[in-house]
Amino acid sequence: MKILIVIDQYDGANNGTTISARRFVENLRKRGNDVRVISTGKEENGKYAVDKIHLIPVVNWIVTSQGMEFAKADEEKLKEAINWAEVVHFYMPFFLSIKGMKIAKEMNKPMTAAFHVQPENITYSIGLGKIERVNDKIYTVFRDCFFNEFHHIHCPSNFIANELKEHGYTAKLHVISNGIEDDWKYRKTDKPENLKDKIIITMVGRLSGEKRQDVLIDTVKQSKYADKIQIIFAGKGPKKRTYQRLGEQLKNQPIFEFCEKEKLQNILAYTDLYVHTSDAEIEAISCIEAIATGLVPIIAKSDKSATSQFALDERSTFEAGNSKELAEKMDYWLENTDERKRMELEYAKNAENYRIEKSMEKIEKMFKEEINERNRRSEL
Repeated sequence: MKILIVIDQYDGANNGTTISARRFVENLRKRGNDVRVISTGKEENGKYAVDKIHLIPVVNWIVTSQGMEFAKADEEKLKEAINWAEVVHFYMPFFLSIKGMKIAKEMNKPMTAAFHVQPENITYSIGLGKIERVNDKIYTVFRDCFFNEFHHIHCPSNFIANELKEHGYTAKLHVISNGIEDDWKYRKTDKPENLKDKIIITMVGRLSGEKRQDVLIDTVKQSKYADKIQIIFAGKGPKKRTYQRLGEQLKNQPIFEFCEKEKLQNILAYTDLYVHTSDAEIEAISCIEAIATGLVPIIAKSDKSATSQFALDERSTFEAGNSKELAEKMDYWLENTDERKRMELEYAKNAENYRIEKSMEKIEKMFKEEINERNRRSEL
């Protein structure tokens, strides 16, 4: 198939949506598809480059600190790219994709969309994350301006598919994990010399309001092992300074580091326990990657997050925001080393269900379904 991916940011692996898009492109190409991308960044083979939108300083800081940027809707390049494609797949409901969707409709091109931008990703950044009517309004705007123009939408989890159903989205919803690659696998190494006497607790994700890294910091203060615990926050974002100040209350101040893939894999290989505190999450591929490396997770149970689906039993979940319960679960796993090591193997085995090859088969099936249906509609 000749597949066009439309996404605001493709260069640089500094946010989950971009990372997932790059994996999809690479693996779709491995399966023999001809894949091109239209996005901001550098012009290169298989990529149409468009300019980014320059925002006012305050808004620009919020967006760029999340590892994101918005693309200009370059009509000429969109027409060229869409005319080439057999199917067009849109990642984000913003200016480039909205214009691209309209052009694809005019050309009668098969087109699909993915739902990767949860309203809470926006509202938590401006202090409105828990105001339901604001989140509902964003779902409505996304639906009416973009998503209800499609017949097929990729949803990375059952959770977000149910959210779309509840908010009146009319397309067929395809639940397909963003998937993990084969090099995320069970691996254990010795801790570095400077951390050899520490208990390593790691969390991967943006340092933003909805991820709730503050809960983990508060939890460590309540743990029996507070003096030995070293938190590693692998990520960057607008809340970094806030979390650094909170971390000053701990004996071992948290380590903050945005890591490239290989370094992150090395950190996870010597981590003792993985904690995921997010209030809002569409899938949390970083949590699956941690599990695949052989880590027992403890995951926040939130009605706005899909991540607790990866827990194999209640020992690996806690009520979102409840640092007391998290401390109890964390201390349990730290005290029961043999059981933790047994469950590490169980979690690594379970992660095999999320290999990206399985996702590729499903996403290709969705594309072909749209192509066939579009052709049938054209014949009527």
